[in-house]
Order: sequence, then structure tokens, then C-alpha cells
Amino acid sequence: MAVDVKGGGIVDTDEGAQELTPTRKGMEAKELLREVGCVLRLSEADAEALEPGPDDETMIINMGPQHPSTHGVLRVMLELDGETVVRTKPIMGYLHTGMEKTGEDLTFLQGPTNVTRMDYASPLFNELVFCLATEKLLGIEDDIPARATWIRMLLCEVNRISSHLLFLATNGMDIGAVTMMLYGWREREEMLRFLERITGLRMNHNFIRVGGIAADLPPGWRDEVLGLMDMLPPRLDEYDVLMTGQPIWRERLQGVGVITAQEAMALGATGPILRSTGVPWDLRRDAPYLHYDQLEFDVICGSYGDCFDRYAIRLNEVRESIRLIHQIVDMIPPGDYRIQDKKVTPPPRARIDESMEALIHHFKIFTEGFKVPEGEAYAAVESPRGELGCYLVSDGSAKPYRMHIRGPSFFHLQCLPHMMRGGLIADGVAVISSVDPILGEVDR
Repeated sequence: MAVDVKGGGIVDTDEGAQELTPTRKGMEAKELLREVGCVLRLSEADAEALEPGPDDETMIINMGPQHPSTHGVLRVMLELDGETVVRTKPIMGYLHTGMEKTGEDLTFLQGPTNVTRMDYASPLFNELVFCLATEKLLGIEDDIPARATWIRMLLCEVNRISSHLLFLATNGMDIGAVTMMLYGWREREEMLRFLERITGLRMNHNFIRVGGIAADLPPGWRDEVLGLMDMLPPRLDEYDVLMTGQPIWRERLQGVGVITAQEAMALGATGPILRSTGVPWDLRRDAPYLHYDQLEFDVICGSYGDCFDRYAIRLNEVRESIRLIHQIVDMIPPGDYRIQDKKVTPPPRARIDESMEALIHHFKIFTEGFKVPEGEAYAAVESPRGELGCYLVSDGSAKPYRMHIRGPSFFHLQCLPHMMRGGLIADGVAVISSVDPILGEVDR
């Protein structure tokens, strides 16, 4: 329904060729193709009012937004023919944090505190991409100390491991492998304990700052991180025994939620979803940032684009991150951990008690921020979920004029109708889990 502004009355409206018919039986192939076949285009009000006719055996149900297997406040409308999914419509907006608009009211110095809360499973990547975009605007991207860059890489790879371990844990729980939830949570806790020792917080660290990082690594960090990397491989072998070679696990995932490379690229999919189709696209190798071009690692790809490929890719990416961390630890040089430009960097804490000038400097930079030259910049990193991008526009003030985050989970939810079509409703749970969505970066 719509309001006629001129006449003041209510007129009927429809979606034209996209309108959902009460039943799909008897529809020709051209009509199915016109509807895109698997995307539910019925409005919520019409879905509630729809009463099945005598020849209509399909029904429309809601999955979520309060559902343990939707990984957050995601609502999925399903049209079912018995237990078979005919069409799907993901509905977002139940979280709606408004972080992009909030970011335009915060200074560039305060920005990492805001963005770190979007993808809360891998917060360091949000901080990194925001800082990279800001550093481009400032023109200091080539002046960041090498030690700061290598430490950023170390922390991000540890965070990638913790994020993938969370996926392995929740993916197991969603499909009924409760033991995997216990194992994955156990190992993830070790990763978070290390990050807490470095940054002071288990999550939402606000540690990667414009110009470098907040503090240097504490004593004993090298032995601690190498101990974690030695602990993980035997645990990953246990996961292989528990799940990879398990017949029930394979039956639940192989051939389920298939998406082709053409569909994935058309829908903007990146990360494990795109790589599961056989496309070897990884920003760390194909659009290098930081010092990833100096490291050796493999891009893990699948062949079939199904749930099993997406599971196996993330499991083996943990092994690749371990390999990367061993190289990074040996490459971290001595030196400064942040840029020494006083316009960007606050004074050391110890000097605040000794110098009035340092106290004034500290006060002004944290209350007023630093001004960023006019312009626009885009930076992208390879997060555990795919391409995470940050687009910033500056008007010359201390706050962004415009901030937009390209969250991979937002794009990947578009893939759900294509993955879930024709499968069972129980397979729908496996498909949503294989996407590994984080609703914090969807409802930005």
C-alpha cells in the first residue's frame, strides 16, 4: 500500500514483475528466471496476509531474529515446500548500531575505538583498515616504522586464528558436533589471552592507532606466541579426526550450499566463500598491504563451492597463519612502535608528569584530535571473512566528513538465497554457519 500525496487517499501498489505469486506451481522457466528463482521478493506485510490457496502447498516461515543458528539478530524468511527451501529472503536491520554515522562525529584519533566494535570476532582488522585509510589521507603511509607494521601483522594473524577457531566451534555446534564447540572455544581462549596480554583487552582492543600501535610488545611475548603456535598443530589434527574424516560430518556438508564462481563474483563475495569456488583471490597476495609481499604462504582454495569447502578452507587457513606468524616473529625489527610526528602522536605517558608542554600536547590531541587534509581514500585488508574496506572523505577538519565500511558479511548474506535454494531447512542452518556472518558489520 502507498499514500497518494496529492489526492490524500491510499492507492494499491505492487512490485511489478518482481511481485511474488501465491504459488510457483505451473510457472514456466522464463517466469522463474525473471524472479531470479531463489530470492524471496514478497514484502513482510504481504507475507503475513498471505493465505495459502487450495492448490498451494508452500508456506512462509521466519527463522530468527532470535535464533541460535543465525549468529546474531538476522531474520531469514523462508518459503518451504514441505522441508525443502524454495526461496529465501535475508532481512537485516534488527541491530542497526549506526557506527558509520557515529564515526563521522568522532575524531580520527577516536575512530579505532568505534570501528573495533563492528566485526567483534576480528576487531584488530577493523582498526587496521581504518588506520590505513587515515594514513593515506595524511600522506604518512610510507613513514610508519617497520616495527609497528610487523607487529600489526603479528596481531592480525593471531586474530585471524582466533576468529577461525570461533567459526570451527560454532559450526560444529550448529550441525550437532557439540565436542567441537568445547575444543574450539578452548583454543580460542588461549589466543584471546595472548591478545589481552599485548593490548590489555580480550576484544575491542583499540590497539592499532593512526601512525602505529598504542604500546610496544611486553617482555616474553616471543616465547609466548611461539608456544601457542607449537600448541595448535596437534589440536588441528584432532579436529581433522573429529570432523574432516567423519562420515556424518561429510554427509551434512558435502554438496550442501553450493555456489558457483560466477555467482560468487557477481554477488561481491570474497574470502573463504569466493575461494571455495576455486578462485584464488586473497588481498594479502593479490593486492599486498603492510609487508605481506615479503612472506611465503599459500592461498587455500576449494573446488565445489559447498559448505565442506568453506569449512576446510578456514581450518587450513589456521595452519597458514601459523606458518606466517613463524616468519613474522623473525622479521620484527627493533625501533619505534609509532611515528614520531607530534601532530599525530601523543607524548609518552612518562613525560606528562614531567613537562607542562607534554601535558598540553596530550590534552589537545585527545580533545581536539588532529586535522586531516581534504581528500578521499580507500583501504582494504583481507579479514577472516573476506575483503574489509574503509572509505574515508575528509573536509580538512579533525573528523571524517564521510565514513563507509565495506563489510564482507553484508555482501555474503546476498549469497544465502542461491546457496539455500533446493536444500532442506536443516541444511539452511549449515549454510548460514558456513557463511560465518557477523551482524555487527552488517548493521553498521
